[in-house]
Amino acid sequence: MKKIRLALIAGGKSDEREVSLNGAKGVAAALNAEKYELSRYDPASDLARLAADADKLDVAFILLHGLFGEDGTIQGFLDLLDIPYQGAGVLGSATAMDKNRAKILYRESGLPVAPWLMAEAADRNNPERLVNTLHLPCVVKPVRQGSSIGMSIVYTAEEMGPALELAFAHDEQVMVEEYIQGRELTAAVLGNQELQALPLVEIIPDSRYTFFNYEAKYLPGASREICPAEVDEAVRAQAQEYALRAHRCLGLRGYSRTDMMLSQDNKLYVLETNTIPGMTPTSLFPQAAAAAGYSFASLLDKLIELALEGREADSKETNNK
Repeated sequence: MKKIRLALIAGGKSDEREVSLNGAKGVAAALNAEKYELSRYDPASDLARLAADADKLDVAFILLHGLFGEDGTIQGFLDLLDIPYQGAGVLGSATAMDKNRAKILYRESGLPVAPWLMAEAADRNNPERLVNTLHLPCVVKPVRQGSSIGMSIVYTAEEMGPALELAFAHDEQVMVEEYIQGRELTAAVLGNQELQALPLVEIIPDSRYTFFNYEAKYLPGASREICPAEVDEAVRAQAQEYALRAHRCLGLRGYSRTDMMLSQDNKLYVLETNTIPGMTPTSLFPQAAAAAGYSFASLLDKLIELALEGREADSKETNNK
């Protein structure tokens, strides 16, 4: 059997570079060497080499997080090179990465979201507009960052200014949304035309952390995940339906993972959707896939299969025009 020539793209220039590289180690180790001929590329240094090798590659596996990886930029580059890849295309990636635009689409699709405002530069020295409009506590976060980078929970008016300074240090656009107290759930979706909602995962950060921040995400033992999440059947069904609707309204394909909060009065709120979820064997998406019967290696096979399937569907559509 002829091997699939696979480009594993990891590293990049974002604040999540190390997360990307660590994930790539696990992916490279899990890929079946008898099935794939693997080449590694780091966008921070290897874009010219990737372009030169384009006609020797069958498919790419993108394992980049944050800017220049999850925002549609590398997707557009691969489209120009005519290399299929797993996950969302340019528009879906860019839309999901922009938390403000994504929330607007969620709301228009009937998905419940916490009230929010976009911060202005003047708010850093005079945050009364935000504090008087939204109910404290609030979450302050950069619009186009992942892994909770630059994010804070603000409990008092005095904390708002420093939180805005931190967020603006990571992005020129910052959003402030009312904090939903409750349980954090995440719901994964897998598929192209036919979508499968995977079992829910509940995320429980250690008591040292007020929320699922960068350290709580990546420090071993800093958080506990329960999969399948121990929630009522009605909550499970609704969370999975919300994840499917979020996936569709953002125009995604292949896979996604939508984070939500289950409030203390048992109401779900959609937070954000990840188009390139973490991909170590113990990451949230692979945990959900494992509960649905996918080993880590078979999940990678499935994502690559969906990438190639998407290319075939695009070719058929073009030929029929």
